[in-house]
Amino acid sequence: MSTQYNLDNSQSEYNNPHGKVKVTDLLSRLNEEKKIEKKRNLALGVAAVSAVTVFGIILTI
Repeated sequence: MSTQYNLDNSQSEYNNPHGKVKVTDLLSRLNEEKKIEKKRNLALGVAAVSAVTVFGIILTI
């Protein structure tokens, strides 16, 4: 739900009263989404490595 709220806010930020889309707005939105996805992928990777490490420690005991 919070993701939907953020998307709604960002969409209203880029709306243009003339109905035209600016390329710079689209590029900035794309860059923001890339940053968010990189953070998510990093967090997922860290969680996976942590889970494997904990599992390995448990197996060695």
